[in-house]
Amino acid sequence: MPDPYHVWLSEVMLQQTTVAAVIPYFEAFTRRWPTVAELAAAEDADVMGAWAGLGYYARARNLLKCARAVAETGGVFPGTEADLAALPGIGPYTAAAVAAIAFGRRAVVVDGNVERVMARIHNVQVPMPDAKPALRDLAETLTPDTRPGDYAQAVMDLGATICSPRSPACGICPWMEGCAARAEGVAAELPRKRPKPAKPVRQGVVYLARRADGALLLETRPDKGLLGGMLGLPGGAWVEGVPEEVPPISAAWRDVDEEVRHTFTHFHLVLRVMVADVAADAVPARGGFVANVAPADLPTVMRKALRVGLDRLFN
Repeated sequence: MPDPYHVWLSEVMLQQTTVAAVIPYFEAFTRRWPTVAELAAAEDADVMGAWAGLGYYARARNLLKCARAVAETGGVFPGTEADLAALPGIGPYTAAAVAAIAFGRRAVVVDGNVERVMARIHNVQVPMPDAKPALRDLAETLTPDTRPGDYAQAVMDLGATICSPRSPACGICPWMEGCAARAEGVAAELPRKRPKPAKPVRQGVVYLARRADGALLLETRPDKGLLGGMLGLPGGAWVEGVPEEVPPISAAWRDVDEEVRHTFTHFHLVLRVMVADVAADAVPARGGFVANVAPADLPTVMRKALRVGLDRLFN
């Protein structure tokens, strides 16, 4: 059977992220922390830094919580879907996937790929997310008692490669003869979705202060909320409207006059970047000065802001 630690880690990383993007992160994590016990013993900042760029950072916080819970009980993952679901940060999908793939338990594994396959095979016209319960029930009827992990991975791979969101390759699909949506000629239209509301635009201000010795002012964001626990440039709240200016240190701040734009799941973000040089003995109101900042340790939006700010400071 596959290593439960590897299965769990890969499934968490693959949530909302493509396989191509996940592979280098998975390889880096398993080299650096080969066991769940070693991951549990890692510093929060190290794990958050290693996760930077993978997005959806609540996953990284939950990853640590789960690893530490497993480590506290001997470093062995439980083997049943119910016990896995009781661990922090593990939802129904991940619990089912680990139970089926790592332990060979019959569990109904349903991700977006599986939902798409079920919707097409059975020609389910109800839009998402309303169709989710019915699609899960349909997946239940097809889940076998034997080799459930192989079956789960096969259906997920089918959805990711052949029964793809756009231009499904119905002509080479092993289930094409029984696919009701293919028979009706509507496979590419399913699953249907409700019209998405327009994403709001939020505004914010971040501050890049450079000390005389070259160190940069950074802060760790609060554990809860977007980018929680991640290292970044100090700034205020992101709001729909005019953001409050809350500089983290007294300085002659200059606006770089270049917006940083980034899109999250539920909103677009526009950041103003303020820069300043400060004295060697300057004391910030929050955050701390860091020498030799590695952009890779910052989330993507903060990397963008750092690059824009440094361009202004050094030009």
